[in-house]
Parts: sequence; structure tokens; C-alpha cells
Amino acid sequence: MSINDTKESGEMTNEVDTSVNIDQELTEDQESVMNEEQVAEAGVEGNTVIADLERLVEENQNRYLRAQADFDNFRRRSLKEKEELAAYASQKVISQLLSVLDNFQRALQTGSDNAEIASYLKGYEMIYRQLFQVLEAEGLKQMDAVGKPFDPELHQAIMQVDSEEHDEGIVVEVVQEGYVLKDKLLRAAMVKVSS
Repeated sequence: MSINDTKESGEMTNEVDTSVNIDQELTEDQESVMNEEQVAEAGVEGNTVIADLERLVEENQNRYLRAQADFDNFRRRSLKEKEELAAYASQKVISQLLSVLDNFQRALQTGSDNAEIASYLKGYEMIYRQLFQVLEAEGLKQMDAVGKPFDPELHQAIMQVDSEEHDEGIVVEVVQEGYVLKDKLLRAAMVKVSS
């Protein structure tokens, strides 16, 4: 090899080294650009993932709050129903006893001049009062309808009568007593109303 050959080969080596260095720099620059793009994409994707997770957390929190509110409402309704059930547990029995009260009242209205029958009626009256006191203790109240305006929710009109004492639409006479159990209508009163 001659000096010229060595020179040429040295220049070639330098050129090859330079081109390799340039290629490496280009590759590193490309990788750097690619890494920045990937980081940017990953950041965008990360932000999207974070936003999705935050939305999911908020939805789950809202579902939890709704479920908690539904449960609280259910508990209140159940308590109210339980209280009503306890308050009106005796309603069926009391409703059936109303006809017994009606019969006692009819028997007491008959009256008699006979001393023996009068003593029986006195005994009936005592039994009636005792029964009525027990029912009152359970919340039964007899309606006071005479002299009051007719109310279709509380009264059942069976007859209209002419009355000089009362204005039109006033209850004149009670044919069958009406009853209220606590604050609930048990039976409407059958009444005669002035016309």
C-alpha cells in the first residue's frame, strides 16, 4: 500500500466514521422526537384515562348516595307502616264489634215501665258502658253529627226532612252512629238531613 492508498483509506474511514456518526445522531434525534411524541401521546392518553377514572369515581359515588337515600327512605317507610300496623291492629275486631254496640243501643232505647225489665236494661247499660270504655281506650270515638253541616265523607244521608229548626244541609237526626278509630273513619254515620 502506498501512502496515497493509506491516505485515501484514512479519508474513507473518516468519511465512514462521519457518516456513521451522522446516522447515529439522526437516529438519536429521531428517537428523541419519537420519545417526545410517545410521551405526549402517553400524556394525552394518561389524561384521558385519568378523566375516565374520575368520571367513573363520580358515577359510583352518585350511585352510592342514591342507594343510601333509597335505603333511608325505605327504612322510614317501613317504620311508618309498622307504626300504622300497630296503631290499627285492632281495627278489624272493633269493626266487627260495631254491630254489637248498635244492638246494645237499640235495646237501651226500648225502655219499659216494667220494673223487672228496667233492671235488665240497667244491667245492659252497664255492660254497654264498660264495652264502650274498652273500645275508647283503643281509640274508638263516636261521631257527634246532630246539628252539624252534612259532610259526605263522614255522613251517609238516607233521608231529607223538612225542618224549621235547622238550615238546609244540617244533620237533623242520626239513624246509625258513625265511628272514628284514632284519626281514621271506621264507619260513616247514617243521618237524616234538613232540606
